[in-house]
Amino acid sequence: ERILRTALRLFAAEGYEAASISRIAGELSLSKAAMYRHFASKQALLEAILARMEQRDAEQARAFELPEGTPESMREAYEHSELGSLIAFSRAQFIYWTQDEFAADFRRMLTLSQFRSEEMGRLYQQYLGAGPLGYVRDLLAAQGLDHPDRRALELYGPMFLLMSVSDGMQEKAEALRQLDAHLCRQLERLSTKEGEK
Repeated sequence: ERILRTALRLFAAEGYEAASISRIAGELSLSKAAMYRHFASKQALLEAILARMEQRDAEQARAFELPEGTPESMREAYEHSELGSLIAFSRAQFIYWTQDEFAADFRRMLTLSQFRSEEMGRLYQQYLGAGPLGYVRDLLAAQGLDHPDRRALELYGPMFLLMSVSDGMQEKAEALRQLDAHLCRQLERLSTKEGEK
């Protein structure tokens, strides 16, 4: 656990490519050999971090009774999802990505490393970009809402921006207040099915 958290903290501060196994071992006062007894490579460390993130994402979705799989594999679950659950889940995800130390460092690592590595760019899209945007679109489409692409962007776009902005805010609660106002407006618009309010 200490190795994972230290590695992720360094990846978030320096970028995945820049933080070497030697640097991580030094931070922990371990030899490289001791590090390799726990993780065979830096890639193995990354895979353990990804496994943790996938597990936590699935737990979050289950907690809000939202589907974990694809619309093709879970059609009924998507159709029976509630808009209120999506809004509550969005708020919880925002708090998770900005306030949970592990998730916030993971987000920073991906943000910093996305342009230096094709794998990191793909992971950035999966976890923070096209992945969540597509998930919201699929949930809204399953509800029979018109223009699910536009509606997903209207819901997730400001949330994504506030995640980035919150890193530089002195008063972290302000970002959450802004998000709550946004989510309240979105729930009202989505609940009308026309979204013209």
